[in-house]
Amino acid sequence: MPKIKDIEPTPNPNAMKFVLKEPLLSVGSRSYERPADAVGDPLAEALFAIEYVDSVFYMDRFLTVAKSPFGNWDELLPKLAVPIREAPSAAEAPAVPAPAGGDGASAQPYVDDDELLTRINEVLDEKIRPGLAGDGGGLEIISLAGRRLTIRYQGACGTCPSAIAGTLMAIENFLKADVDPELEVIAL
Repeated sequence: MPKIKDIEPTPNPNAMKFVLKEPLLSVGSRSYERPADAVGDPLAEALFAIEYVDSVFYMDRFLTVAKSPFGNWDELLPKLAVPIREAPSAAEAPAVPAPAGGDGASAQPYVDDDELLTRINEVLDEKIRPGLAGDGGGLEIISLAGRRLTIRYQGACGTCPSAIAGTLMAIENFLKADVDPELEVIAL
């Protein structure tokens, strides 16, 4: 069972990051925007059963929960800690595939240029994803069509106003400088 090492606020006031002593997953991530997406994932189902939980995102040694504006962190945090502590760690849990629609990291995006996508992912993995994870979030690629890259933010970044504006511009600038000056990045 993963023990909670720390609970950290994120730049998104409606999202909280739980830092764990043990990983929940050995590879990939899980991202759920609504309870129906979480069917088959016992941890996410238990979290969505708590009133005011709007989304769940987890990978490796952290889990981020976003709440509705009507929820109160002082009341929610003790309730959220129970299923997180009861969840098996990656070492304890049998390897099971992600439920349908629940794992953006393993979803196959539409791509018309595999070499370009590889270069994009290298830059994202080196310069962007670590910072997003530090704030309790992530990023998945939805498609690469021509020079148009479509992404979706996950976790705390999914509903954060700064992700939509400033972070998106920074991602596009890094990719234009390091990969292709003609790239256009669009967030869903």
